[in-house]
Amino acid sequence: MRHLLLVLICSSFVLQGFSTCPDSSTSTCKEGMASSVVVKSASKEELSQKVGEAVLKVVEDSKGSDAPFLVALSGGSLPKLLAAGLLAHTDKIDFSKWHVFFADERYVAHTHEDSNLLACKEAFLDKVPIPQDNIYGIDMSKSLAESALAYQEDLSRVSGIDPTSSKVPRFDLVLLGMGPDGHTCSLFPGHSLLDESKLWVASIDDSPKPPPQRITLTYPVLDNAKNVFFLAAGSSKAEVLPKVTVSLEELEKMGSSALPAARVRPENGNLIWFVDDAAAAKL
Repeated sequence: MRHLLLVLICSSFVLQGFSTCPDSSTSTCKEGMASSVVVKSASKEELSQKVGEAVLKVVEDSKGSDAPFLVALSGGSLPKLLAAGLLAHTDKIDFSKWHVFFADERYVAHTHEDSNLLACKEAFLDKVPIPQDNIYGIDMSKSLAESALAYQEDLSRVSGIDPTSSKVPRFDLVLLGMGPDGHTCSLFPGHSLLDESKLWVASIDDSPKPPPQRITLTYPVLDNAKNVFFLAAGSSKAEVLPKVTVSLEELEKMGSSALPAARVRPENGNLIWFVDDAAAAKL
């Protein structure tokens, strides 16, 4: 039996407690991992509204802290899904504290149509008062591998954490999308990067989805986030959604066959899937 919590949110915001893994000694499931919370909406518009309210709640919970508010964004359909809901609360959010990284980025110019930075700027980043120096794009003057290292150094500088230490940056909020194949960021099914445990930011030159050259955050960073929000809309996500919103017990049974999006399980953090009815048709 699947133990998936379905939560409907109107105006309030719900945070999920942590579940106990069946065997915390395994590599797939660790003690303190978050279970999936699924928030269903009738439409993309309603989904965006609920995400906006949830983002506002995370921001409000961070008030009183002098630390930078660390955000990671994805590309694909996420920028447009997020835009309306976020922009509805611009008067309530202090964007001057935001430091925006990208959960993954294509190794292309910032003005290229494949750029996640460009997609997010056009959708909402250019419409809110985030200091431009607080938005971190990929350095195209460097090689692919060097640009990934430089991006890790940017994250180290902003977070104040040395990448040679055992500590990992802790994002306040990571906003992710998912492909129909279950990939997220630039972490693809069966790829060796799924096992990367040391680098915070890794390069990939053989992405099965064009363009082939990219950089991506890795699981150590994703799983250390305070809040991870997945946004999934449309019928193309319906087949895969039940496979990635599985319980911790099911995730344990899947082992290495678990899809990349299913493996994102923040330890001592919150994991919420915002989906519309079309995407949730087979849950």
